Amino acid sequence: MEWGMKNRLSRLIQKDGKALFLPIDHGYFQGPTHCLEKPGETIKPIYEYADAVMCTRGVLRNCVNPAIEKPIIMRVSGAVSVVGEDLANESIVTSIQEILRLNASAVSMSVFVGSKYENKSLSNLSKLVDECEEYGIPVMAVSAVGKELEKREARYLALAARISAEIGARVVKTYFCENFHKVVEGCPVPVVIAGGPKTETQKEVFDFVYSGMQAGAIGVNLGRNIWQTEYPVASIKAIRAIIHEGYTSQEADDLYNQVIAGKA
Repeated sequence: MEWGMKNRLSRLIQKDGKALFLPIDHGYFQGPTHCLEKPGETIKPIYEYADAVMCTRGVLRNCVNPAIEKPIIMRVSGAVSVVGEDLANESIVTSIQEILRLNASAVSMSVFVGSKYENKSLSNLSKLVDECEEYGIPVMAVSAVGKELEKREARYLALAARISAEIGARVVKTYFCENFHKVVEGCPVPVVIAGGPKTETQKEVFDFVYSGMQAGAIGVNLGRNIWQTEYPVASIKAIRAIIHEGYTSQEADDLYNQVIAGKA
């Protein structure tokens, strides 16, 4: 691995081998998502607790302070929407020149294994890896299931994660599921846990983050279950404690309540 690739990965994955990525890229297909109408304002109180911020080039240019000290993971797939025919019919919408121009530390794109557009999706990943490896930029593949929520099972997610790694992704983002260890064990590159839809309670989030870490994930790429919560700072602090300080889910919940009460 060349110096540039090693350097960028070291900025994303911390010295303890763990990572907390904060995605705010949801608008690329959802539009002005709840609590993300003004992305720059949303992340102001919380980005300092993240190891990297994930967003599109448009949000990066217009909403994120260029003086930000956190590395950027740039979402580079899109050209679909929630009102369109099929979310899986994505294209690459950002050039390698733009990725370099905006100083991204990594890029991300969705892969829709098992969908009508599986071949297009995985071909896009292959082309992106080819271009980015040329310049030492890591690619994170995002296992996407769209509306097919029943596919959030170990067999399917392990398949998508392994194929993504085989094609050349340096990191894989996927959903937590029962028997999650099978997903991690079958993937030869680091795995981070996706947040998915907003949960009923924060304890549910702490539970799946802790369980995922115990199963071998290196961290999370989690947005809505942080910035759509009533107490985003308390939420991200507690999640960070699980990832970087080895807290259990109960200890994280206790910290969450302490932060809310102003005692931590």
